[in-house]
Amino acid sequence: MFYVLVLLAVLTRLIPHPPNFACIGALGLFAGCYMKGRIAPLIPLAAMLASDVLGHMLKIDGMGFYSPIAMVGVYAGFGLAACLGRLLQQQRGPLRIAAAACASSVIFFAISNFGVWASGMYPANWEGLVACYAAAIPFFGYTLAGDLIYGAALFGSFEWVRYRLPQHYWGGRAVA
Repeated sequence: MFYVLVLLAVLTRLIPHPPNFACIGALGLFAGCYMKGRIAPLIPLAAMLASDVLGHMLKIDGMGFYSPIAMVGVYAGFGLAACLGRLLQQQRGPLRIAAAACASSVIFFAISNFGVWASGMYPANWEGLVACYAAAIPFFGYTLAGDLIYGAALFGSFEWVRYRLPQHYWGGRAVA
């Protein structure tokens, strides 16, 4: 099942969309919540890497490979979404999922833009750091909207399917 979700997350980055409005952060939350073991952070990273490779090959603006330091910040932000998703394993009401999506967006904003600043794209001083975060504010709204909308779609559809199918299909276990 997670292979299909990775593919869908890759597609959300390849189709035309507003900047930063993608499924990767929500996929991290979802994987962290429903996957057992330590593989959950690799799910959004695999989707991100696959979409970066395809974006690079297809020459899609804003995708592909750029500063390694900035990319570490971006990938770390998405990997931490899966760690945050672990907090949803015991209780996953709509408000908790929405709060986790908001927290994931804030964490991604803070870490990814610190990586952009540390990569040398802005002056290595306080003013450069402030300028970097200020320039990223318009993108934060898209990140937040993507995490909330895709998070609702992933968690909502999964829970709806789980509710609609008889329990013997699931065996009462976490899905992996």
